[in-house]
Amino acid sequence: MSAERLRKLPPYPLQDVPEIRARLTAEGRDVLDLGAGDSGLPVPEIAVEALRRAAGDPKLQGYAFQRGYPAFREEAAAFMERRFGAAVDPWDEILPIIGSKEAIALTAFALLDPGDAVLIPDPGYAPYFGGAYFAGAQIERVALRPENGFLVPPERIVEAPGRLKLVYLNYPNNPTAATVDLDYLREVVAACRERGACLLYDNAYSELTFGNYRAPGLLEVEGGREIGLEFHSFSKTYNMTGWRLGWATGNAGLMADLKRVKTFFDTGSYLPIQAAGAAVLADAEAFVARNVAWLEERRDAALAAFRGAGFALPTPEATLYLWLPVPGGGASEPWCRELLEQEAVVLLPGGAFGTGGEGFVRASLTLPAERYAELVTRLERFA
Repeated sequence: MSAERLRKLPPYPLQDVPEIRARLTAEGRDVLDLGAGDSGLPVPEIAVEALRRAAGDPKLQGYAFQRGYPAFREEAAAFMERRFGAAVDPWDEILPIIGSKEAIALTAFALLDPGDAVLIPDPGYAPYFGGAYFAGAQIERVALRPENGFLVPPERIVEAPGRLKLVYLNYPNNPTAATVDLDYLREVVAACRERGACLLYDNAYSELTFGNYRAPGLLEVEGGREIGLEFHSFSKTYNMTGWRLGWATGNAGLMADLKRVKTFFDTGSYLPIQAAGAAVLADAEAFVARNVAWLEERRDAALAAFRGAGFALPTPEATLYLWLPVPGGGASEPWCRELLEQEAVVLLPGGAFGTGGEGFVRASLTLPAERYAELVTRLERFA
């Protein structure tokens, strides 16, 4: 009874890993899970306190609709100005979203007609493909390769075949941890303007940066606001993966299109969660500094572990991921499954993020720093 489009849909990346992990745990195995992009670090206390207060407010128990909680819109706009120097209108250029995942996919429904071309990075986040696929678009993949610094070359946008309507971009990048500077974004915006394409900039990892690196934003680029939308999420930055909250910002016309589509799919994020998000954004910088310090400690421990086990990899400047070559250059999924069954270590195969990720695996910074010594032991034994 399934629709033909559903039967042709590839499986979601490693959707059976939770079941395998549960089986190993039931067998008494100590599973080292570096798979999911969930740090497991504490959520901001201010978020919990604000949610508790708001959940008891009778005025916040109804539908949020797309209007949302006014203070959330205002705090998101204030954050954009503090962080990126971008003055945005809280009502026309900010839209509360149920995490960035749903909005990233639904924007494709707002902008694409069947047969329009969409350029997506490969490897990349599954909703880029999913939104374009269900919208009936022609999907053009751009392989993210080491020789290009895992970047989408701007000339690939200019040279893309077909009626190019939409470009998805994500830096700092999941899964490769690649980063870009403002000059690169300027080149991408110029390429999109030349092709008349919209740019959807997934900036979910903008605050998870190390050392002196500072991730740029689309609205810092002259002309960026005219041709695109940028997406921000509470999931990674504030460890609020299950809360499902974020915002979109950028071109007011594109925002109105996304809002109209969302009206047919959802009735907005729970208002008390938006109240909690507003409280977090009001003190965002203090929490981010603590969170990045925790992640940097994990990153350094993970780098030492993988390098100690023979992996050659650079030091990432951002995200909570390491992008590792498969030893011997073999296929990523069989290697990851064998590692999971033999040593109870969860890594995600690069091929699960698209054919361009084959030959690599992704490790998330999900373990406390002291646990990476055990990881070295298991990787050496597996090798």
